[in-house]
Amino acid sequence: MKRSLAIVTGGSTGIGKHLVGALARAGYAVAFSYRTSPDAARATAAALEQEGLPVLAMQCDVGVKADVERFAAEAVVWAGIAPQLLVNNAGIQTWSPLLDLPEERWDDVIRTNLKGCFLNTQVIGGMMAAAGRGGAIVNIGSGCNKLAFPNLVDYTASKGGIEQFTKSAAVELGQYGIRVNGVAPGAIITDRTAEEAPDYAATWAPITPLGRVGTPEDVAGAVLFFASEAARFVTGQTLWVDGGVFSRAPWPYS
Repeated sequence: MKRSLAIVTGGSTGIGKHLVGALARAGYAVAFSYRTSPDAARATAAALEQEGLPVLAMQCDVGVKADVERFAAEAVVWAGIAPQLLVNNAGIQTWSPLLDLPEERWDDVIRTNLKGCFLNTQVIGGMMAAAGRGGAIVNIGSGCNKLAFPNLVDYTASKGGIEQFTKSAAVELGQYGIRVNGVAPGAIITDRTAEEAPDYAATWAPITPLGRVGTPEDVAGAVLFFASEAARFVTGQTLWVDGGVFSRAPWPYS
């Protein structure tokens, strides 16, 4: 039986790396892109290939349409089938107050996070539509989808844009049987978050209603749900994988 093709952007490290593994183990042939981490990408692909899983790693700047078109076309040739799943995961952050944020950093974050989501959806969604077999697109958001985080103005703007883009894409692509949904993680422990804040789990767990931080596996479970037949009548939605932390309003009373 031929495996379905899943395409993941930004799949060499962090949450993306775990999504690639989860999808490959769920039966997908997975092609993933990376921009600046070739060694990590090769290591991710090699580890899964040792398990006998079909994985393709390719360099691609998600904010450049020609790169996205090349990546998608080569993934289809490699897998021998049109994509059935796209996970728009690629994203970068800039930590800076609004009044100090350099214009070039704003441009890079918006181009990678928001424009990259648009370009991959346009190119790969077009392939899905042409194939006539439907498909699923999952956009990875953030708590910044609906809340303003300090010193993350460009990142917050990009993720808020992704929230609305998810809805627009769901409405337009529904006629082709393509479902578009979002997954918005809360505090997720990864190599990056642990490196940025050694007390990350100890800081976030006490303010999270479920009493712990999340893991990449928690995010992967939500993506697998949206990709599955169990979500066949679900589109235009965002699922918060945050342990309830962004449902809790600030409350000045004890």
